[in-house]
Amino acid sequence: MAGARTGGIPLYYLYGDQGQDVELDLLHVEPIRDRSGPNDWRIRPHAHPDHIQVLLVWHGAGTIRFEDRQVPIAAPAVMCIPAGIVHQIDFEPGTDGYVVTAALGCLQAASAQDARLAQAAGHAAVYPVAGSGLPLPAVLETFEALHREFIWSAPGRRAAIVALLTRVLVMILRLSVAAEGQTGGAPDRDYDLLLRYRALLEDHFRVQRALTFYAGELAVTPARLNAACKARAGKTASELLHDRLITEAKRYLIYTESSVAQVAHLTGFDDPAYFNRFFTQRVGQSPGAFRKVAHPDG
Repeated sequence: MAGARTGGIPLYYLYGDQGQDVELDLLHVEPIRDRSGPNDWRIRPHAHPDHIQVLLVWHGAGTIRFEDRQVPIAAPAVMCIPAGIVHQIDFEPGTDGYVVTAALGCLQAASAQDARLAQAAGHAAVYPVAGSGLPLPAVLETFEALHREFIWSAPGRRAAIVALLTRVLVMILRLSVAAEGQTGGAPDRDYDLLLRYRALLEDHFRVQRALTFYAGELAVTPARLNAACKARAGKTASELLHDRLITEAKRYLIYTESSVAQVAHLTGFDDPAYFNRFFTQRVGQSPGAFRKVAHPDG
C-alpha cells in the first residue's frame, strides 16, 4: 500500500512513495541518507500496514516517536518498527546507516525456525549496540551484505536476502534480551493464544467489544483466554482490548485534526460522551487535554 490514508494518517510501503515498483512481497534496503536527506532529515508521521522496518543508525543521532512515546536515538543503534505502528523520525543532519523494509511474508519466512524472532520484531524499540555483546563490525557487515544482495541480481538472491534478514532478526532478539534482561525462552501455548488474540483484535476492535466473541473465534473459553493474557501480557483480555482502543484514539488525537466526536466514531463509540469518560478513566485526562499536551504549540 502506498500513500493510502486512515483518518489522515498516511500509510506507505516506503515513506513518500506513491508508486508500486518495489518488491512488496520481499523487502527493500537503502541508506538512511537517501530518503531522510531530501526530506530535511524529518520522516513525518506515517505507518506501514504490511511491513516491518529495521534501521541501523551507524552514525548520527535523533529521536523517534512510536505512537505517543518518544525515544532518543544515539548511534550505533538498531531500531525496530513493527507493522502498523505510527511513527515519526527526526534525524540530525548527516545521520546515516541502513533502512530495511520487510514484508510480513518475508518476516514469516525469515523467522520460520524460531518464533521468538517474529516476537522480537513485534516490539517497537531502539537498541544501543555498544555494550550489548554484539560485535560492531559484524552488525555493520550484516546490513551491508543485505544491501548488496538487494541491489544485485545474482543467483540465489532471494534465498540470500531471507538468510540475511534472519541474521538481522537474531540480532534484534539478542539486543532485546540484553536490554530487558529476559531469558528468551521458547514460546508456549499461552503466548500462541495471546498472539492470535492480538491479531483478531486488529480486525474487530472497532466494532466488537464482547470477550465471548473473541473467545469463540479462538475456540477457547473466556476464562482460558484471560488466563493466557494474564500469564503472558500481565493484563486481562478486556484490558488488552481497551488498550488497543486507547492506542487508536491517541493516534487520531495526535496525528489528525479529527474532532473528539469524530475520534469517538472512528474508534467505534456511538456516544462521544461515553468515549470521553472511557478515555479519561484510562489515560487520566480527557481526549482534549491529551491532545493539548501532545501538541503544546497547536
